[in-house]
Amino acid sequence: MLCLTLTETSLEKDLLQFQKNRDLIDMAELRIDLLGSEISVDALRRFPSLCDKPVILTCRRKKDGGLFSQSERVRVNLLKRLASGNFAYCDLEDELPRGEIDLTFREKGTRIIRSFHDMTAVPGNLFTRMQKIAEQGEIPKAAVMPNSFADTARIFEAKNELQKIERKIIIGMGNYGVPTRILYKKTGSFLTFCSAPGSSPGAPGHLNTESLRKLYRSDQITDDTSIYGIIGNPVMHSASPAIHNPGYHRLGIDAVYVPFMVDSVRTFFPFAEWFGIKGFSVTVPHKQNVLPYLGNISREVKQIGSCNTVVRTKKLWKGINTDYYGFLHPIHEDLEMGHLKRALVIGAGGAARSVVWALRNFGCSVYITNRTFDKAERLAAETGSSAITLQEASRLCADEAEKYPDLIIQTTSAGMDPDIESDPLPEYKFTGEEIVYELVYKPRITRFLNRAIQSGCRIVYGYEMLYAQGIQQFKSFTGFDYPQN
Repeated sequence: MLCLTLTETSLEKDLLQFQKNRDLIDMAELRIDLLGSEISVDALRRFPSLCDKPVILTCRRKKDGGLFSQSERVRVNLLKRLASGNFAYCDLEDELPRGEIDLTFREKGTRIIRSFHDMTAVPGNLFTRMQKIAEQGEIPKAAVMPNSFADTARIFEAKNELQKIERKIIIGMGNYGVPTRILYKKTGSFLTFCSAPGSSPGAPGHLNTESLRKLYRSDQITDDTSIYGIIGNPVMHSASPAIHNPGYHRLGIDAVYVPFMVDSVRTFFPFAEWFGIKGFSVTVPHKQNVLPYLGNISREVKQIGSCNTVVRTKKLWKGINTDYYGFLHPIHEDLEMGHLKRALVIGAGGAARSVVWALRNFGCSVYITNRTFDKAERLAAETGSSAITLQEASRLCADEAEKYPDLIIQTTSAGMDPDIESDPLPEYKFTGEEIVYELVYKPRITRFLNRAIQSGCRIVYGYEMLYAQGIQQFKSFTGFDYPQN
């Protein structure tokens, strides 16, 4: 079930939030710690009767990620007074003594969720604590903070480790925890929490109702659902899920594409095999890190030395590079007609490798500039290009008119949300004759790109490459052409 955490500061606004999202959710959580202090107990009791879906009553303390700041005695007394309300569940902390408060709620038919929170880590006794709660006849809930992909993988082990517990909730918070919220059934949880679109997240890592119900279709995931995804660090900004998931839906394919924040591919590959992941996209900084784990690679990967697509075959992982063709798609005609003779590539990472090889294969002269100059030198030596410093790149147009680039490609993360103020080459003076191609797609127009637009340059936006390479990945994953609108 999808449970909407109500995060407004008044019951009236919470009810409106519920009504706007009711068709996307199965239940709601009333967070009374987020409400103003003037709310009457009678109004709180009546709230479940105003909703036509089950409501969880929660009053979260500050140390557990909530906002309730009064004494524990005040909080417990408030919860007791609310027991006469028609709440389906009440969330009580595991350390809260069992006794009168439990009996009060149970007499009213309210089920007890016993939760514990670790806002800093995944505790070593995670499964033991949940087992002990279940032995008390309560629903165990753990909200923990993974700090690495190894922590995320451990949360997914809950389905096997705690398979005898019929009803449980285990949640990974923050960016590492996002896959556990989308694939909540794969952890054995009977629900996942979400927030209303446009509202403050109810907890770190909350997705909104639209994403969980319509984009990821989390409630429809079963043991037979094929799992695909994207790995990177960072990765939550990725627009790839918005390309792949609608494609699966339109073709009636039982599959989901999920972002996985991964700090170590060495940890991810064993998990991917154990978890049954069918394929995944690769973004920074792992496009070269994945190479040692591939049993087969395409011609492009062999030449470029960078992989952005990994597909599971019967016995091994196969690496493909769709960045190569995705990059070429918007400018292929210009290259074919010989309009682009000289190019300046900003950056020397995995994406830059694909770009440089694509241009060199069309006979284009390429200058490579990078903040770390030795990386530019290495890539230039491998590709028959020229490495220049950022200062030299800034003067290409002004001092060496015969060398000014026809095409400038910005491959770094400078300007990408949240670093939107960055400009990778602030001293460069555009002539207005260049084609400026930026791989950053969020935001659509960066500071660098805005300067190019103001100078009259033709612009190629990053989403054009993302979409072109994404639909090729889709075919590599599924065997089907991407459905056209």
